[in-house]
Amino acid sequence: MALSTAFTEMFGVRHPIALAPMGGSAGGALAAAVSLGGGLGLLGAGQGDEDWLARELPIAAGSGRPWGVGFLSWAAGVGAVEQALEYGPRAVLLSFGDPSPFVERIRAADAAVIVQVTDLEEARRAVDLGADVIVAQGTESGGHGARRGRATLPFVPVVVDLVAPVAVLAAGGIADGRGVAAALVLGAAGALIGTRFQATSESLADAAITEAIVRGRAQDTERNAVLDIARGARWPTTKYTARTLGHPYLDRWRGREAELAADPGARAAYQADLARGVVPPLPVWAGEGVDLVNDLPPAADLVAALATQAENALARAGRP
Repeated sequence: MALSTAFTEMFGVRHPIALAPMGGSAGGALAAAVSLGGGLGLLGAGQGDEDWLARELPIAAGSGRPWGVGFLSWAAGVGAVEQALEYGPRAVLLSFGDPSPFVERIRAADAAVIVQVTDLEEARRAVDLGADVIVAQGTESGGHGARRGRATLPFVPVVVDLVAPVAVLAAGGIADGRGVAAALVLGAAGALIGTRFQATSESLADAAITEAIVRGRAQDTERNAVLDIARGARWPTTKYTARTLGHPYLDRWRGREAELAADPGARAAYQADLARGVVPPLPVWAGEGVDLVNDLPPAADLVAALATQAENALARAGRP
């Protein structure tokens, strides 16, 4: 059987599962594979590099199934969003920043507006903007999220109640079908999943990164701003940090973010270490569900497996 929710009905997909639009991992092939598997594949467009979009958008759109694209609201330009809309995505996900400059253009293209939120103030603003779907992201998530957020389990039902009847997707720490089932029990209409899909055969992530995710454990993850500062990334680190696996610079600068930010020599040293291969090309973004990632399956097969696990978990929970 298929799990029918407001999300599956809205987008005409079989399963209440969406691919998190992870920059550096969620390229066209991964988004297309998730869509072909019956979920909603979301291309990770990040800051909206035009050359990257020109290469990956046709691949994502080529699935012939509902798909979408995600942008960083604080970094992407309107032109990049318009470039993506030319390919006819069913949805555009906006996260981390003010989504308002993009909403009307997305609506004019007859695409759904999905807004990811990390606190209740952001959730209220998303409702006021008329978001069609809201993603409630808990702090267990891999990659970037709120510096001072809430865990997924208590956060999701509060957002569900606050924004009703707007459909909500749960995000953060969900890496198997039991997590999808839990999201539905909490009142969400589905789950947005990142780390588990990062470790798939279609992911753009470097092999060293996917190998680290398969080996990784939740106790090895840590939410921090050190690596964004060391890399010279433009992320607004006063509000958003990133959950990663361990890293030499994290050990060296933990608790000394202000000192690192004020030391150009330290950031130059990071670039030198990067060039010499002393540190990996990117931090390994990974959520607290990383313990459940043990292989690199095709993404379409993974969608089906997650859906079956969710159905079985809900059936077990419903037994007297």
